[in-house]
Amino acid sequence: MSIPEEPVTALGPDVNKPKDNSVNILPVDQDLTSPPVPCCTLDISGAEQERLVRMFKALGNPTRFEIMKYLVTHPGCITGDIVDFVPLAQATVSQHLKVLREAGWITGEIEGPAICYYLNEENITWFREKVGDIF
Repeated sequence: MSIPEEPVTALGPDVNKPKDNSVNILPVDQDLTSPPVPCCTLDISGAEQERLVRMFKALGNPTRFEIMKYLVTHPGCITGDIVDFVPLAQATVSQHLKVLREAGWITGEIEGPAICYYLNEENITWFREKVGDIF
């Protein structure tokens, strides 16, 4: 049995070879004994971390994300408008709105018998700043 001259992988013997037969050389300043420079800090904890996680979690649901997209272009709409856009039962939409409100994404203003929903610009600004700070 002969030993292959070059390592063979599941992808074939030439998988790691550059196509132009050049030699890959690491940058001179790259220290292979030290950990890589982190891409972000994730420097957040306590109440701020809980708030950020709650906001991310609320947006993690596809229906709630669609509601947020709708509110960007339809500020001041009522639950019925959202029900027409997201074809779900009114009770289900109301529950999604409650989650978004509790997470700080939206506010609701009572106007007569209805609640008009708006994006909470102050909290959205906070979210953007925190994400920018830690990433």
